[in-house]
Amino acid sequence: MNDKASFCEVIRRDDGPAINEETFKDDLTRHFYYTLGRDKVGTSRSYLYQALVLSIRDQLIGRWRASRDDHRSQSHRQVAYMSLEFLMGRSLNNAMLNLDLEDRVREALEQYCCELEEVEAAEHDAGLGNGGLGRLAACFMDSCASLGLPVTGYGIRYEYGMFNQSIDNGHQIEQPDNWLREDYPWEIKAPDDCRRIKFFGRVEVYEDKNGRQHHQWVDTRDVLAVPYDIPVPGFRNNIVNTLRLWKSEATDEFNLSEFNAGSYSEAVAQKNLAEQITMVLYPNDSSENGKELRLRQQYFLSSATLQDILVQWVERYGEDFTYFSELHVFQLNDTHPSIAVAELMRLLMDEYGMSWQPAWNITTATMAYTNHTLLPEALEKWPVWLFAKLLPRLLEIIYEINARFLQQVAMKWPGDVDKQAAMSIIEEGDVPQVRMAHLAIVGSFSVNGVAELHTRLLREGLFNHFDQLWPEKFNNKTNGVTPRRWLHHCNPILTQLISEKIGTEWVSDFSKINQLAPFHADEKFQQQWQAAKFKNKQRLALLVKEATGVEFDPAMLFDVQVKRIHEYKRQLLNILHVIHRYERIRLGDTDNMVPRCVLIGGKAAPGYFMAKTIIKLISNVAATINADAAVKPYLRVVFFPNYNVTAMEKICPGTDLSEQISTAGKEASGTGNMKFMMNGGLTIGTLDGANVEMLEAVGQENFFLFGARIEQLDDIFSDYSPNQTIASDPELKEVLRLIESGHFNLFEPGIFQPIIDAIRSPTDPWLTAYDFASYIEAQQRVDQVYLDQSQWTSMSILNTAASGPFSSDRTIREYSENIWNL
Repeated sequence: MNDKASFCEVIRRDDGPAINEETFKDDLTRHFYYTLGRDKVGTSRSYLYQALVLSIRDQLIGRWRASRDDHRSQSHRQVAYMSLEFLMGRSLNNAMLNLDLEDRVREALEQYCCELEEVEAAEHDAGLGNGGLGRLAACFMDSCASLGLPVTGYGIRYEYGMFNQSIDNGHQIEQPDNWLREDYPWEIKAPDDCRRIKFFGRVEVYEDKNGRQHHQWVDTRDVLAVPYDIPVPGFRNNIVNTLRLWKSEATDEFNLSEFNAGSYSEAVAQKNLAEQITMVLYPNDSSENGKELRLRQQYFLSSATLQDILVQWVERYGEDFTYFSELHVFQLNDTHPSIAVAELMRLLMDEYGMSWQPAWNITTATMAYTNHTLLPEALEKWPVWLFAKLLPRLLEIIYEINARFLQQVAMKWPGDVDKQAAMSIIEEGDVPQVRMAHLAIVGSFSVNGVAELHTRLLREGLFNHFDQLWPEKFNNKTNGVTPRRWLHHCNPILTQLISEKIGTEWVSDFSKINQLAPFHADEKFQQQWQAAKFKNKQRLALLVKEATGVEFDPAMLFDVQVKRIHEYKRQLLNILHVIHRYERIRLGDTDNMVPRCVLIGGKAAPGYFMAKTIIKLISNVAATINADAAVKPYLRVVFFPNYNVTAMEKICPGTDLSEQISTAGKEASGTGNMKFMMNGGLTIGTLDGANVEMLEAVGQENFFLFGARIEQLDDIFSDYSPNQTIASDPELKEVLRLIESGHFNLFEPGIFQPIIDAIRSPTDPWLTAYDFASYIEAQQRVDQVYLDQSQWTSMSILNTAASGPFSSDRTIREYSENIWNL
């Protein structure tokens, strides 16, 4: 081996300095005293937290560089995972776990007379997502690094993440989440990799000397996309992948001539407009300005990411893209980045001189689309006029893609103009719309759902015509969550118990968790399991008391539903059961009733009136119940404010009963259901999303099933009469009577009328009244089983033992083998 090759090999294998307690202490001291210029800790742990992160980051840098060089030096496929959301939560505990650093960190902190938990609390959640979609992306990043796969995450560095939620008299109050106010020491700015993003302007067409037509997008208002890189360490394997987040900045700080002329506001207007793009996560798109900003975010992410990868390619291979599709895949996480299909065409044609068909061949061989919703209204559409104003060149390309696509449709179904209209990327009407999901399907080689039922419903319903045209494109990849965060880290008590029984290999190979199953009836192990659960419930009760002032009794059953507030997720059905139970207690009907603490949490989109009204109802019902001394021994209820990743790390280990009660056919997958299952929570749920596969894995005898099935829905809706259902069900009738009488809103008349009207509507798509009786019967089964603690604990152990298939490691292996071909 020549000297140059030897040197490259040494660089590639540089895994960073060895980690030992003394050097780590020195690093912490150096950063605290010299990098940050502190001389004492004081009451704030913020500087100590930053020094700790910088010390850990030092340990990651060598591994990070080596991983990056590995990926670039080897001629194998690389994946760009494009997502408008990454709900990372706190990174400190995840890094310590994956680097096996906790003991060394605790030792180093002793010199500051400080506990690790105090320092961890100084970290703000990186809430760059609304819920399951963003948290899934975070779990996927962890699994990709832990499996050693060359996957880079691409997202947006929002200045303000998911809003902080407080509850004032039952009303949701949104407050800005300025998660960057004390800086984010994990990130490293990479200004040399800035990309220029075009908006507005117009398109000029000209012919070259060979008569070939070219398009130029001119007179644009450009912004810069500045990358910030965050390390994503794998689990104890020396692999560190990258999450690259883009921040928007003006191309110039301000117009100096306008400033000198005294027009300061105009001078800085362009800068402010540019920085608005990445200011807030998901603006409310109910207004015209909101729609424009959201489309700008989606294009900003897509263009910056594609330019980034194309520039890297050209630096290495020149402008020969012959093998580009063999070495790159773009995974579109939901419909948000689907504009990437048209943008890659633009870049290849307009910037690199490629003709249509070679560019289309590359695009359709590199784009892969994950769909996350069955709700038609959640499939994004943008007005054609907005595209024409904001992205005129992209609109031209989309029309050309659509024209060529509709020729294929016409060849498949000659003369079927209805099918052409249904499948067209452009939806005609008074206000023509661009159907982004259709663009993603047409431009991708793979389209996957995220649960077996979800994928089947996509193929049979929402995208049936596309499935008939391209059945080979469609496939399923059931979601998963990382067991390292969602069991090993968040539940150390149970982790220790499991590891003592079956060893520690399950942490990196979660399929081995099934080795717990033979011990489900072991009396001693059951007692240990119960003791672990009780300690976790004590921890959760403390969190609830701090957040709400309500005391939860760990001896009671902990019944939990935490997720985004939405009508299809049916927090409303949950609170109807709570009211039913409250009424039973008031009437003295408490025989065989298990005392319960009910926790409901989640955020409603700022513009979602009905979701906010449901929060108000839950809060009012909770206030009424918690103020009734006669009810307190049997029932306590809270709406948990500002639910986030860090809160979930304490909630899911302390949960007995997991509420997964969406209307059948509405939830794509769910991931909270998997977290509860891993931690021994029993599920009460419908046959919806991944619930179906969870039930199959654990057995129906270990799952509290209720509700209408998918195959029944057409018959139900054909003559659905909720008022008739209510009249024939005395229990539901009494629950609604309590709400309608104003019992929970004595001084706020009429505020819950929209909820009552929705339940009673024959067009209620959520079937709240229809599923109520089945839900109550399932809840009675819950009580019956919980009274037999041996049976309940056996079911709890079997749920954890059966959760192996719901690891994101399994999901990512399937992506790698069946879509990405890594």
